[in-house]
Amino acid sequence: MTRITAWRRHPLARYAVLILALALVGMVYTAFIQASRPADAALASGKVDDVAEGRSLFQAHCASCHGLNAQGTSTGPTLIGVGAAAVDFQVSTGRMPAANPGAQAPRKPVAPWVTEEKIRQLSAYVQSLGGGPQVPGKEQVDPAKGDAGKGGELFRANCIQCHNWAGAGGALTQGKYAPNLNDSSPTQIYEAMITGPQAMPVFNDTTITPEEKRSMIAYITQVREQRDPGGFGLGRIGPVTEGLVGWIAGISAMVLAAIWITAKKRQKS
Repeated sequence: MTRITAWRRHPLARYAVLILALALVGMVYTAFIQASRPADAALASGKVDDVAEGRSLFQAHCASCHGLNAQGTSTGPTLIGVGAAAVDFQVSTGRMPAANPGAQAPRKPVAPWVTEEKIRQLSAYVQSLGGGPQVPGKEQVDPAKGDAGKGGELFRANCIQCHNWAGAGGALTQGKYAPNLNDSSPTQIYEAMITGPQAMPVFNDTTITPEEKRSMIAYITQVREQRDPGGFGLGRIGPVTEGLVGWIAGISAMVLAAIWITAKKRQKS
């Protein structure tokens, strides 16, 4: 008893108890997370069986780059904690599986084996590995429920530096680029904001709220249908293209006018 009492009074005893308590809390939390993962996956996918099916799909189509347990390799990042939304975005846009890894995976037609069911199953498996952003519901991405005017303000403040005012995209550094948003569905736009694919930053709900994201989607989808009052849109790339076309057209018109005037004077003489 004397030894126990002396140990309890030791200056380091309080720190040992604190470390022990933290370790116990960590163990309980880990056990809770492990137990809740199947439920989270079922919530993301709609079926608990999707996790097992998704694992089979992952091993067949993704493990060569991301590792058998999605831990990542030299050719592909870890997928633990990226969530179902990241998988849904990458696979539904054809960016994954990637045929030729490079600076940026381009949007392309989806692989022949890809269906909505397969994407759901694959997303459920990755969701079960460590949680993460889930696929948004239809109401979250419904443009009709957003404020396009407010969305335009947010888009111009946060996105036009890369995507241009109309979402036409633009060049970045080191071979990367901001993609054109005209082919992106409302769900894919929302998923890109919450997962930050490739060079894009993550806009979590504390930075841009779900309601504001929906308003931005309303603006992006609305601006696609707008007409160009000035005539040719020229891809809506911006003033550089417009200035180049104007310069070439203007110089060409002046040259032709000069040739016509001098030819007319020669005929008179």
